[in-house]
Amino acid sequence: MAKNNALTKPVTLTPALEEVVGKGPMTRAEVTSKVWVYIKKHELQDAKDKRQINPDAKLGAVIGKDQISMFKMTAAVSKHLT
Repeated sequence: MAKNNALTKPVTLTPALEEVVGKGPMTRAEVTSKVWVYIKKHELQDAKDKRQINPDAKLGAVIGKDQISMFKMTAAVSKHLT
């Protein structure tokens, strides 16, 4: 029997987050993975420090418009999950 932990439980996404990762519901793990696909596709990692994310307009609607550490990004994204 599979564990039913927070990462594997499907969650509902806000419309702003769906603009970045696609239609929900999906698991937190899928959301994190798809956010990274978006970041890499749009080359949003800082050239000098890859741990920093420079959001574009779509991602900025989710995590804020300022540069953010990848470690703080997950917390910012989780505010868009219910």
